[in-house]
Amino acid sequence: MSTPNSSARKSAGKRLEAPDILKRKGAEPLVSLTAYTAPMARLVDQVADIIIIGDSMGMVLYGLETTLAMPLFTMIGHAKAVVDASCRALCVFDMPFGSYEEGPEQAFRNAARVMKKTGVQAVKLEGGEQMAETAAHLVKHGIPVMGHIGLTPQAFHAMGGFKVQGKGKGRAQVLRDAKALDRAGVFSTVIEGVPEPLAREITEAVGNVTIGIGASAACDGQVLVTEDLLGLSPRTPKFVKQYADLNQAIEKALKCYAEDVKARRFPGLEHTYSDK
Repeated sequence: MSTPNSSARKSAGKRLEAPDILKRKGAEPLVSLTAYTAPMARLVDQVADIIIIGDSMGMVLYGLETTLAMPLFTMIGHAKAVVDASCRALCVFDMPFGSYEEGPEQAFRNAARVMKKTGVQAVKLEGGEQMAETAAHLVKHGIPVMGHIGLTPQAFHAMGGFKVQGKGKGRAQVLRDAKALDRAGVFSTVIEGVPEPLAREITEAVGNVTIGIGASAACDGQVLVTEDLLGLSPRTPKFVKQYADLNQAIEKALKCYAEDVKARRFPGLEHTYSDK
């Protein structure tokens, strides 16, 4: 039996997969955005090549101070909604803190569960050299992997906060991280919060697709938290360009609604059922 979403997928054609993304290396820049809900996924899917179901939802949707407390099972529910509501973009599941760090076996067990329950096409792991073995294990067993280096939010406490990485003596380590993940077979690497020269060097040095966030236009593509660029977040990092101020628009709409209710202007006759 056909569902509305299955019909949409047929009309939209084939969904992008990891090999399709990898072929875009050095070509037209890739567009990536986050989505955590079905309504946002439907909108983002119209323009994005990659949708990341990020653990950033902990801060954006749940009001947490960091991403560390997001449970795997909660993210699975959000990811299922995003995959079902989208039909074009490659969907990447951001493995939350504690779901893969123990080693390759734990990572595969949880990543396989995620892919079975949600239908995502890839998973994302934070970390460089120390995650290369785990990334290689997942790739070997048929799970496409997106890496994440530089500023890694799950290492918030170890880094002493959200700080730019790859400056001075730290530059060599970030470069080693990028090359280790490339050798492990990742199809893409998110580079977050590093200086432009380093992002450019990494992009030229690796064979996989680099996706920048606070890492300059030198990368093969860009990603932002969708709520940040829409002006829905209470605070945004320096690297975010705000393309709209929906907070203000929503506040205005809610105020107008409240005023109409109090003045009995809403609901009007056009919003009311008759008994005829």
